[in-house]
Amino acid sequence: MRPQQIISDEAKESLRKLLKSIQNKADFLRIQCVWLRAELGFDSNMTARITGWSPGTVRKIWAIYMKNGEESLFGVGRGGRRRHYLSNQEEESFLTPFFEKSASGREVPVTEIKQAYEEKIHGNVPKSTIYRMLTRHGWRKKG
Repeated sequence: MRPQQIISDEAKESLRKLLKSIQNKADFLRIQCVWLRAELGFDSNMTARITGWSPGTVRKIWAIYMKNGEESLFGVGRGGRRRHYLSNQEEESFLTPFFEKSASGREVPVTEIKQAYEEKIHGNVPKSTIYRMLTRHGWRKKG
């Protein structure tokens, strides 16, 4: 196993101050994760037991901190759409003609939207993908 990189005294002090001032639980745990290593010399297994994360996650946070510094400990989350064919703006422009048809009183079947979507992305998608997209853009079924 290779030796751990040393965290400077200034960085330790900065981490200590951040722990006292942080308001967000997720950010606090990431800072605590690094602080436990820097100040107390805990290994990834012990830090994982304290934070409730896996040792692999702890090592990943350490590596990101060592590479990018303190800024990397804030606001890192898993939210958002990571798997999508079109951006929100592209979806909106794609749906505009269908919204206009619907506004003029014509019924627009979901299968028609699905077929046009599949042509646009050059692939197949389940109907649920179309329903989620319609929900994201405020489309509601009359009834």
